[in-house]
Amino acid sequence: MAPTGHESHRRSHRESYYERTDERHYKPTPHAQGAWSPDEQHFGPVSGLLAHVLDRHVAERPGPGLALARISYDILGRIAFEECEVTVETIRPGRTIELLEAVLRIGDRPVVRARAWLLASLDTTAVADSPFERIPHPDTLAPWTMGDTWGGGYIASLDARRVPSHRKGRTAAWISSTVDLVADEPRSELASYLTLVDTANGIAVQQDPTAWMFPNVDLTIHLHRTPRGPWTGLDTSVTFGPSGQGVTSSVLHDVHGPVGHAEQILTVRPIPGT
Repeated sequence: MAPTGHESHRRSHRESYYERTDERHYKPTPHAQGAWSPDEQHFGPVSGLLAHVLDRHVAERPGPGLALARISYDILGRIAFEECEVTVETIRPGRTIELLEAVLRIGDRPVVRARAWLLASLDTTAVADSPFERIPHPDTLAPWTMGDTWGGGYIASLDARRVPSHRKGRTAAWISSTVDLVADEPRSELASYLTLVDTANGIAVQQDPTAWMFPNVDLTIHLHRTPRGPWTGLDTSVTFGPSGQGVTSSVLHDVHGPVGHAEQILTVRPIPGT
């Protein structure tokens, strides 16, 4: 992860998703509250916290800067709204290619594992290209109140702008948040961006979430360049299969164009009593 884009000042007066309680432990604030249940953490802030810890781990080491190329999260169980511990381990060290793993635990139980591939950066501007078109700039879109569909403190913390869509399971949206990841700690643009990617599963719903559940059990993000700026752009399609599985697929953007892709596997089931 490239240790660039960090804000240089501390902002103790600002709201945050987490408060650090010691070197490895973090307490969620109400802004991290989940959309499916008020006593769970939303995976968006959780994914951002893991990226933040990985980012700081890389920034504190000597040696050449490496850029995040892929981060994959596996959700191993319910993410209770409780204090959590995050640890980092180097799985495959290297000067040009490296694999790191961060684990989030609640109590003694691992709840989320994140693995990040870091690659050396070099100048390939001459051949840089993508076949994906840009999505409309957020300044051209009206604000969208996600709280009309979803509850929870995390959703309430977002500024969302959505491209109108006439097809279930298909839309594009921009997501931003002024809430810090960890109180009194500078955040990188990359960690802030990654915090918002999980929101993709809530912007192009196939079915009413009061009648159907479709939480994701993973999130995998591939980046062909490091995103910049405060907006996370999601050009998203959601597919439900006939046997209880679904997939949320997104082309990721910043305001300068496409930056990568994200995939989420869903477990689809009716809510009991509906």
